[in-house]
Amino acid sequence: MEALNLALFVVEAVAYFTLMVMLLHFRHRLGLGVFLTALGVMHFMETYLAAVFYVSLPFGDVSPGSSVFFSGKLMMILMLYLQEDAATVRQPIYGLFFGNLLTVGIAWVLQLHHPLEISPDHTPDVDFLKEMGWLMVWGTALLYVDSLGIILLYEKLGDFFRRRVVLRFMICGFALLTFDQIGFFAALHYFLDVPVAAFWGGWKAKMFAVCLYAVMFAIYEYRIRRVGSAAAARSISDVFGDLTFRERYNDLLERTGRDMLTGVYDRTRMELEAPLMLNEASRQGLFATVLIIDADHFKDVNDGYGHLQGDEVLKAIAARLGTTLRSSDRIFRFGGEEFVAVCPGTNHEEGLLLAERLRWTIATSVQTPDDKPVTVSIGIATADEDGTSFTTVLSVADGRLYEAKKSGRNCIVGRSGVVKLS
Repeated sequence: MEALNLALFVVEAVAYFTLMVMLLHFRHRLGLGVFLTALGVMHFMETYLAAVFYVSLPFGDVSPGSSVFFSGKLMMILMLYLQEDAATVRQPIYGLFFGNLLTVGIAWVLQLHHPLEISPDHTPDVDFLKEMGWLMVWGTALLYVDSLGIILLYEKLGDFFRRRVVLRFMICGFALLTFDQIGFFAALHYFLDVPVAAFWGGWKAKMFAVCLYAVMFAIYEYRIRRVGSAAAARSISDVFGDLTFRERYNDLLERTGRDMLTGVYDRTRMELEAPLMLNEASRQGLFATVLIIDADHFKDVNDGYGHLQGDEVLKAIAARLGTTLRSSDRIFRFGGEEFVAVCPGTNHEEGLLLAERLRWTIATSVQTPDDKPVTVSIGIATADEDGTSFTTVLSVADGRLYEAKKSGRNCIVGRSGVVKLS
């Protein structure tokens, strides 16, 4: 009997892997949705079989639901990542996560019904439904962690086995399915009193399944897909960011707090970010310089040429600031025709040179409609020589900007007074 069960175990694993690989291989013709749907519909059956359906194999009592189908699902998620990318594979990860939670939620609602006994021999087992609900919740959480973990571990192993994709595939399966066996069996033992002896049988069966899947994966890679070279290495943080939608958050963050006219960050964003930038520079033992840039006689531009032309001048100034400053610097629209630049890792002397370059660039490249040059005045202050808090440093820079205006404009004023006047 054990030999027959083992043969059926192998047949189930081969059949599952073959079908799923076919759907994955032809995903561009059939659509990725076919593969993802097939991957997701078996979760309840996997959980049910893991709870009640066990067979005897040479290495112990085993549930095919956990050892064959769940193991296969996790390895197929890794294969999807290898065929596509992290941004694609997160679709089944989150789809399975939320779909399973929805299934559990509906199961809990169903428990509130008072069902009719239509068939005397088939009565609803509400207690079992509750147990299955908790198992589904726990299994869903483990699946989420497993899916992220197997991909991140695969990438990390690339530091040691860049071209040995099958070996990395196998090691990832061994590691994450061992973790899953520990986590899921704990729930089986707690909710259903599954004996501890079944843990070792299930673990051995999962390791055996990984070996089967690794062999079939190798055949697919080198006989069907014919991979010629390893994929380019990616950092773990980049992959994790894709898996957790971090790039979507970063993009949303970039789009918020922007000045609608010039495209630079607005004052609200400045009040949030600038203090953090100064604190981080201080923590690293670095200076941070703040510049306030004000367009000279800007009211005359608006009055003489109209507000639309004034807007074009402001956009041109913002563009010059953006191209002159470093990527680590931040430029904010402070209000009206004033801009604030925060430059971490820049001491006062370097800030003066940067300010002069900004002043000269704008004076020589930004013009009014009648080709008159547009100039700016700049006040400069540096943390922590002029203060430790952003508010204090900004106030000092603002006072020096006022001095620049009184000194005839088109100049910069730092700690030593007017530095450039033309």
